[in-house]
Amino acid sequence: MNYKNILLGIFLLTSTLGKAQDHRFDPPWNTPPESAVHFTVPGINNVPDLYGDIVNPQLTIFFAGNQFMVVDDLLAAFKKEYPQYQRIFVETLPPGILAKQIKGGSLTLGNLRIDHQPDVYTAGKRTIEEMKDYFSHTQIYCYNNICLMVPKDNPAKITSLNDLGQDHIRIAMPNPLWEGIGEQIQASYKKAGGDALLDKIMKDKVATGLTYLTKIHHRESPMRILYGDADVAPVWTSEVVYQKLKGHPVDGIEIPDNLNTTATYMAAKLKKAPHPKAADDFLRFMETETAQKIYMKYGFSIK
Repeated sequence: MNYKNILLGIFLLTSTLGKAQDHRFDPPWNTPPESAVHFTVPGINNVPDLYGDIVNPQLTIFFAGNQFMVVDDLLAAFKKEYPQYQRIFVETLPPGILAKQIKGGSLTLGNLRIDHQPDVYTAGKRTIEEMKDYFSHTQIYCYNNICLMVPKDNPAKITSLNDLGQDHIRIAMPNPLWEGIGEQIQASYKKAGGDALLDKIMKDKVATGLTYLTKIHHRESPMRILYGDADVAPVWTSEVVYQKLKGHPVDGIEIPDNLNTTATYMAAKLKKAPHPKAADDFLRFMETETAQKIYMKYGFSIK
């Protein structure tokens, strides 16, 4: 019997299991609401993009996913200003998925089917304008731009978008099919290196697995950076700000203005809002200095 091989096999198995059970950076990163029983199990029972009271909510909000970081502060401030609204349900899934949920009327997550229609939907300006027939009121409330998230100290020594075309660089890339940021990042690739860079990243490296297309970039991209599965992830600036506020070991690399895109976020009241007065109150709150300061705290800009 070759004991060296047996010991090596045990070591490799233990190492693999250890990595599989490493959840130290897993969401939910927000503070969960108070409850009689907390049963979040990392990697198994964990639903970070649904918040609050799903039963008989007094207000339902669908936020574009990358705004998950504002939810705790924003809802706490809103409830203080409008104490009549205490049961609030929020989703922070990718905006394209939320749009499909609005149009189709329901969404299933795991074994849970949700058929709530939102009172308020927030997303990028283009998405809101494309769905204008669904809304009775829209308003701009903040802006954001793109940067590159890398592990702390940038071990791959990435300095520019063109570096993402290198054969050994692993990228966590938002899927343009349902994440608006994906299209904007592709535009930045094309500005930086033309069709050659775009094809390298979005065709060649997708085929080899070096470009990983996310389903929920605001969760997967930071996690792939934090767990060492990616060297770089194009994200919204607010996402780097938030991970640093959490004390997570990431850094951000700025993208020059001439290669960047500024996203304009809009909030919209649904024509079929189940709680129209609550929607009006929340949209009014979004225009206050209190709400604006919360967005600025997490890296969004107001002007």
